[in-house]
Formats: sequence, structure tokens, C-alpha cells
Amino acid sequence: MSKESFSVTKLEKHDTKSTVDKHINGSLTLVWRDWDNIIKNHPKMVYVTSVLPGEIKGPHLHTKRSSYFTCVHGKVVFVIKDNMGKYHEIISDANEPNLIYVPKNVFSAHMNLVKETSRILTLADIAWRPNDEEMKDGNFTDYDWLKWK
Repeated sequence: MSKESFSVTKLEKHDTKSTVDKHINGSLTLVWRDWDNIIKNHPKMVYVTSVLPGEIKGPHLHTKRSSYFTCVHGKVVFVIKDNMGKYHEIISDANEPNLIYVPKNVFSAHMNLVKETSRILTLADIAWRPNDEEMKDGNFTDYDWLKWK
């Protein structure tokens, strides 16, 4: 198992403004800039995954790939089991954007907490190929998922 630990980084979020009258028309969340040094290995793959209402993805781990996650639509809880067997819960949504780092060989899962599809932006340090077989399923049988229902 990896000795490396997961981490959470609060992301910068800025209002965007109309070019006509300067009213706030949305926001911009900075996930990655090559000079920030938040991400140790520059991404080799970026993708968006969706999670249906009330559904759980995982738990699983990757034996070769480390990933960074942030929820860009909806609301999810990331549940990470550290190498000591302790569970850590991190909530992420567009209003409170967090970048969650999950190193290789660390089990994690995420659950959609809202009644709409949630979407998670993922940056990975190794690109996925359909026949990689580097993902290992796990189980969090001693974790209480019902507290999120």
C-alpha cells in the first residue's frame, strides 16, 4: 500500500462579470494551473464522470494512477479510507469547490447527495486504457452510507 496520504485543497473561485454593465453573471473556479504546484504530476488525462441521485461509485483503488477530483455540478461526498483503516469524508460542490487528491493504492468512493445528477471533474496522472486492469474493487462494509440518505 502507498504511504502517501490523500489531501484536500480549497480552490480559488472568482465572480465573472458582464462585459456590458459589469453585473455578476457567473463564476470561474480555478482547478489547475501548471505553476500552482498543487498537482505533483501534471495530468495526462482529464474527464468528467457523472453520478446519479443517491448512487455510490466505488469503493475502489488504482494501483498505478493517482487522481484529483472536484465536483463541478451537484453535490457529492468523497469517502476515503486511509492506510490505517480510518474513513475521511469530504463534501464537494460548485459552491464550495475542493480539489481532493487520492493517491494510488488508496481506497475511495463518492456518493451523490442531491436529487439531480452530479458531475465530477477528474485529473489523472496516468491516462486510462480500456484493458489496463489496474483498478481493484473494495468494500466499505463497516461504513454507514445510510447517514447520507
